[in-house]
Amino acid sequence: MTKQLTIALTKGRIEKDTVKLLERAGFDMSFMADKGRNLIFESPDKSFRFLLVKAPDVTTYVRHGVADIGVVGKDVLIEHPTGYLEMLDLNFGLCKFSVASTPDYNPSDHKRKRIATKYPTVARDFFNQKGEDVEIISIQGSVEIAPVIGLADAIVDIVETGNTLVANGLEVFEDICRISARMIINKASLKNKPELLAFIKKMEDLVGDREVAFK
Repeated sequence: MTKQLTIALTKGRIEKDTVKLLERAGFDMSFMADKGRNLIFESPDKSFRFLLVKAPDVTTYVRHGVADIGVVGKDVLIEHPTGYLEMLDLNFGLCKFSVASTPDYNPSDHKRKRIATKYPTVARDFFNQKGEDVEIISIQGSVEIAPVIGLADAIVDIVETGNTLVANGLEVFEDICRISARMIINKASLKNKPELLAFIKKMEDLVGDREVAFK
């Protein structure tokens, strides 16, 4: 008997791109078209169940075995790096981590900088690799205003178009790394559900192993 696969993903762009990918793979995803306020969806043939959750919670659901598969941005995986297997770069949801600030910021200035960010692990690792000791200021809201009001010297944030930075008088000074949507899986599911390996192989055949660059 085929076992149901549960997939946790975030509502919005990643969800839409995941649905498109599964349609390309030959799965009927019409049941996801009219979601309303529902957060749990089951395919008519019972082979899939989808959970729409907040991005940081995708790793939690997979780690605890509530979901067999998770689709989430690499930004989340860097901040929550354990308890799952990262299997595929899906080559959508492309963006980057960057250091940004006001035009008078000097990245070569070796004074102890204050860096505002929602991603303390990313920021700390980047500046550590440069041999810089920085003060990390964790902010959950709009980090773009931090350099403008003097809370921080610069920010580390996700940049897609850069329009938000420009609108707030900021510019990118350094790029840290590329971000894209990744497929992660529960370790126990890989052993207990043969369907999971077949599913991953089908996805791998579609997305390939070549990294699509963020431009």
